Amino acid sequence: MAKIKKGILGPLSGKLGPVIGGMWKTIAYIRIAPSRKAKSKRTAGQIATQEKMKFINNFLVPFHAYITVGMKNEAASQTEISAAFSANYHEAIGGTSPAFSVDYSKFIFSKGILPMVSNMAVTLSNDSLQITWESQNEKIATYNDQLMLVIYASELNETDGFIGGVNRSAKKCTFQLNEAFKGKSIEVYMSMTSLDRKRIANNVHLGSFTATQNLPEQMPEGLPVVSH
Repeated sequence: MAKIKKGILGPLSGKLGPVIGGMWKTIAYIRIAPSRKAKSKRTAGQIATQEKMKFINNFLVPFHAYITVGMKNEAASQTEISAAFSANYHEAIGGTSPAFSVDYSKFIFSKGILPMVSNMAVTLSNDSLQITWESQNEKIATYNDQLMLVIYASELNETDGFIGGVNRSAKKCTFQLNEAFKGKSIEVYMSMTSLDRKRIANNVHLGSFTATQNLPEQMPEGLPVVSH
């Protein structure tokens, strides 16, 4: 695909001979019109790549609402979903077709320069998830930065959580777990966003747990605490 920054008569729009022109995210482009030739047989490598792309796209679906906010600053020339796809293609997704796997500790749905909170701790009581943290006075971080909490049940391929409503300065949060998540393995993630959603923090994986068991009071050893 070629990009047109300037044209004699402006950006090309529509089909002209063998090429098609258009605009996407303020970027002018041209591409070759689809060929009517019969499709060649796909190689094993092409099939494997397409299967991996399909797996990632399906995996990302329940995270879309969080990705739209969390990857906003990574999507200047692509969609937020595409940015998340690229960020996770090599790092978080492993295995080979059809046995792909996800390294949940490396999964990215939120990325940016906003400082993250520290010393996070998690407990589970009466089907409620409680998170506590500490918040230092850091550059560009403010008291009213908003919590982004994401809980993922892999067996259901569903997420639960919220964006906003709890400030950085609150230093604690209680969240009632989805009834459907009881007895299921869950992945718990946390991030931060500024009130105007212009600044985003890197998300942190708080750990893997079973929703019917008490969670450890402290984070698992080796928790990747983001700092800037």
